[in-house]
Amino acid sequence: MKIVVCIKQVPDAKTVRFDTEKGTLVREGVEAVINPFDLNAIEAGVQLKERHGGEVTVVTMGPPQAEEALKEALALGADNGILLSDRAFAGADTLATTYTLAKAVERLAPVDLVLCGKQAIDGDTAQVGPGLAVRLGIPYVTCVSGLSFGDDQKTLRLKRSCEEGYDMVEVEIPALLTVLATINTPRVPSLKGKLRAKKARIPIWSADDLGADHGMIGLAGSPTQVVSTSVPKFEAKREMLQGTPEEQVDALLDRLEEAGIL
Repeated sequence: MKIVVCIKQVPDAKTVRFDTEKGTLVREGVEAVINPFDLNAIEAGVQLKERHGGEVTVVTMGPPQAEEALKEALALGADNGILLSDRAFAGADTLATTYTLAKAVERLAPVDLVLCGKQAIDGDTAQVGPGLAVRLGIPYVTCVSGLSFGDDQKTLRLKRSCEEGYDMVEVEIPALLTVLATINTPRVPSLKGKLRAKKARIPIWSADDLGADHGMIGLAGSPTQVVSTSVPKFEAKREMLQGTPEEQVDALLDRLEEAGIL
């Protein structure tokens, strides 16, 4: 079984800061980590490999320093890591990102299963997983909190969390799943894994390596762009109501009517 796990390197939420003047995240001096949900996707892939055999390849799109995220994935039990890095990829929105990732998965074909985290904590769109599945033309299931293979090894039995509780779903491979943090507990890298990852050489694929249409990647392929960002300001007013309890109630009702709440 061939499993591909798509991950993203994001700023550590514990240390992230915001530049209120520029309206951007301050990335200088902020540690970059694997997107937390993606750690669960890596663990899910490694567990499937351990139970049923196969190979886990982790793919990420990003700058050269994203190689560290791939090496961490190798230390966690993945077999291979591939970095999609090219200046032409810069500025990609989710549409351009799914195109680039799809070209990479197609180059790795045949692939039985693609795993993604539920969403990235820096964008919170949850669009990349489903968008990638549509690009690849394979079925997908989101918000997976439990999975196992059927007896035929071709059908996945999934527990899909939803607002009302959960659904039990079956899907035939090849397929794509986005997983929740509740699906497992990511393991701690072993010493053997760390040593192996340290020695590993990570292949870097450019846009030309993927045979990508340059009009479909990066800013050129992104119909949505961030024009500006701002930090919302919350202003609260406090007023002490005077008089008897009855007078205070009447005054409160007046204020609520003025505010359009009543």
